[in-house]
Amino acid sequence: MGPLDGVKVVELAGIGPAPFGCMMLAELGADVLRIERPGGGLALGPPELELVNRGRRSVALNLKDPAAVATVLELVAKADVLVEGFRPGVAERLGLGPEACHEVNPKLVYGRMTGWGQDGPLSQSAGHDIDYLALSGALHLIGRAGGPPQVPANLLGDFAGGSLYLVIGVLAALFEARGSGRGQVVDAAIVDGSAHLTTMLLGALAGGSWKQERGSNLLDTGAPFYDVYETSDGEYMAVGAIEPQFYEELVRLLGIDAPDRYDVANWPALHKLLTETFAQHTQAEWTELFDGTDACVSPVLPLAGDHPHLVARSTFIDRHGVRQAAPAPRFSRTATDVTEPPPSPGRHTRAALTDWGIANVDALLESGAAIQAP
Repeated sequence: MGPLDGVKVVELAGIGPAPFGCMMLAELGADVLRIERPGGGLALGPPELELVNRGRRSVALNLKDPAAVATVLELVAKADVLVEGFRPGVAERLGLGPEACHEVNPKLVYGRMTGWGQDGPLSQSAGHDIDYLALSGALHLIGRAGGPPQVPANLLGDFAGGSLYLVIGVLAALFEARGSGRGQVVDAAIVDGSAHLTTMLLGALAGGSWKQERGSNLLDTGAPFYDVYETSDGEYMAVGAIEPQFYEELVRLLGIDAPDRYDVANWPALHKLLTETFAQHTQAEWTELFDGTDACVSPVLPLAGDHPHLVARSTFIDRHGVRQAAPAPRFSRTATDVTEPPPSPGRHTRAALTDWGIANVDALLESGAAIQAP
């Protein structure tokens, strides 16, 4: 299933963006083998709810054991891709760096996922999503006028600036390797990806149509016709009526006498008018009014909401007793799906190693180099 059917990936288990990227590769059809330490690593909950680990099998190997490292290299020799999310130098110290892997498989695409990148003054420093966004300037963009930067969970850095760039890099290098016969290293850094995401706004900044001050621009709540408004029941509606025809529809449906929006001096009064208007009805009432119109107004829903559009597209699905997002994007011919629930570490050790052609599985299990979870 999926357009990557036949592609084999070895994942050296980590946290955050690397697992999410490997989840995407698995949902695209790749056979992803997740190599975990015995007992697993840092987790936010029980294994069956670590949804970023879905779609692939888990093998537990003690990478302090030379036999386990040799086993990983055997798997690498059969793989198209390896993904790791360690600090720079850790994979090398394990004996699983790019040089060792390319020695056994010159065509291997070696994907590296970090926050700061493989080089630079901060490459050995700790960090999290918020730090990478802060340094790249992306965090500076988010917030209201006169207020501090607002934290967008870890979606913008870890997953948008991290995982998606990792996957793009891996797919591009995989495509190139099939022609050249040579693999390469993909250095995916969240600080680079989150900076790259600001490209459009960097152009606007250079051209004078974007200001460094938060909350003073078209897309950062500076414009009253691109903002969120509280309803009478304490919920919110999102307004994105940028184009003139959409704004005219917004004003018509609200039934208001709005000042000229093209005069920035009118923005505070227009914001006040919209705030007072949306506070007159519930979110459900506004949703019904704007449903199917071109006013670009939508209800702000909680996670895994049941809006009819989401239901019709099966944007959220129930798999293995858990509500979760369906794979994206969608393909007309090579359909994707969630094939495996998130496994406990080592759940598939014996079967997966055998399927990948490892001959001495029993000896690995007996020695403790490999562990089969109950």
